[in-house]
Amino acid sequence: MHELIPSPRRVADIPPSGLYVLDDETLIEAGPGTEGVARWLRTTVGAATGLPLEPGGDSDNRIVLTVDPAVERQLGPEGYRIVVDGYALRIDGGSAAGLFWAAQTFRQMLGPEAFRRAPVNPRREWTVPRVVVEDAPRFAWRGVLLDVARHFMPKDGVLRYLDLLAAHKLNVLHLHLTDDQGWRVEIERYPRLTEVGAWRARTKVGHRASPLWDERPHGGYYTKDDIREIVAYAAERHITVVPEIDVPGHSQAAIAAYPELGNTDVIDTTALSVWDTWGVNPNVLAPTDNTLAFYENVLAEVLELFPSPFVHIGGDECPKEQWKASPAAQARTAAEGLADEDELQSWFIRHFDRWLAGRGRRLVGWDEILEGRRPGGSLSPGATVSSWRGFAGGIAAARAGHDVVMCPEQQVYLDHRQAAGPDEPVPIGYVRTLEDVYRFEPVPPELTQEQAAHVLGAQANLWTEVMETQQRVDYQAFPRLAAFAETVWSALPAPGRRDYADFARRMGAHYRRLDALGVDYRPPGGPRPWQRRPGVLGRPIEGAPPIV
Repeated sequence: MHELIPSPRRVADIPPSGLYVLDDETLIEAGPGTEGVARWLRTTVGAATGLPLEPGGDSDNRIVLTVDPAVERQLGPEGYRIVVDGYALRIDGGSAAGLFWAAQTFRQMLGPEAFRRAPVNPRREWTVPRVVVEDAPRFAWRGVLLDVARHFMPKDGVLRYLDLLAAHKLNVLHLHLTDDQGWRVEIERYPRLTEVGAWRARTKVGHRASPLWDERPHGGYYTKDDIREIVAYAAERHITVVPEIDVPGHSQAAIAAYPELGNTDVIDTTALSVWDTWGVNPNVLAPTDNTLAFYENVLAEVLELFPSPFVHIGGDECPKEQWKASPAAQARTAAEGLADEDELQSWFIRHFDRWLAGRGRRLVGWDEILEGRRPGGSLSPGATVSSWRGFAGGIAAARAGHDVVMCPEQQVYLDHRQAAGPDEPVPIGYVRTLEDVYRFEPVPPELTQEQAAHVLGAQANLWTEVMETQQRVDYQAFPRLAAFAETVWSALPAPGRRDYADFARRMGAHYRRLDALGVDYRPPGGPRPWQRRPGVLGRPIEGAPPIV
């Protein structure tokens, strides 16, 4: 029976062996605090199975949902216990979230057909084995970054991905909303951010050295109500949506909309448009009071939309050439007592760190936010580092007492190719196979136990420069996201090495679940003919630095 992904802490058969039958008469008894999970079971599992799952509690033919303080004490708030012993089927969670993750496990126990949106089998009975399952996550932050700035994903696609995250017990969606290539969230005070910044005239196809272009305009954005819907849909699935508004680099779309945000004393910012290619863009925000006030106003509206305690402000890949040439930037550097442009970037980041902390939120930034000496202060204690250039930034942050989300490009950038063969679509970056992702260990051995406690968890990143459709995102994400989910959920075995052969065996059942969900994943034997993209250039150099 144990074909569950992620692998739970404990699965034990309950003798005598046998099956528990669910049918049209099976009821759901929902205790206090379980109403959301009961609703999800009826609307999702009920839709797939055709079972009514009506409310009630008068027979053994029922599913009993409980938020149990004893489970929380033993397994934590996201822990759960499922008991199938021939009497009422009991699902207990340490909290509503733990109960929801238990419901995901229960769905897997019913079989792949339970992942469809309507019944495909006329049978009126469904079975689960007589077992007890006890489980809890290893990490509190089990995240996925979805880059909707490079290629826009319409709202329905984001909602679909929230369901896919929930099915894998992932609980953070990091939504990359702004970049050089597009601004994707409505800001009422600054309408040109979406009127101008959400659209580009054309798009580079493949790696930036490719001669190919898609000459169609590309873009889109989420209205405030779209964002409210996404956040509410995520909350029902116990997923936190963390917004990212990039500063001070990766900002050409904003500068194209409001040229005064750029370094106007160095270049003619009125000539800039939303960027149509990939790479590190030289056009960065000017370190002026006007820019700071502008982004404070932007973030004020962002905070109204996103209740997440964390707000990501980017902070990565900020070229300094314009600041070096700008009299205004140099005057700011001198006025603040800064030594150089690296410290100027640190000053910029610290401004928004303090601003967010003053409003009860925590800044998250890429590991560059650690760089630069900081006259007059350092990052606030709550500032958190996304360690993307390997593990070094995360190690430094944890040693300095900052929380860390591990997302090293060498291991969990899922835009990177999955095999070395020529059939991989737009083969870029490192080769990272399903097994490579499965072997990813978020906690570096260099950290002490106290320092390791600062590792909140890990995140897999889906950058979409070469993922222009939902199908391309699916291909890059799956099945590797299933391996990542087990890495961040399941406890590390005592020898410290996970059993990939067992995971691969369990993936046999999981591929059928992904089929039922309509996921266009990469098959174990390589891409299907329609998943290839012959003639679209990538950079298939093993060990080469990523280039998008």
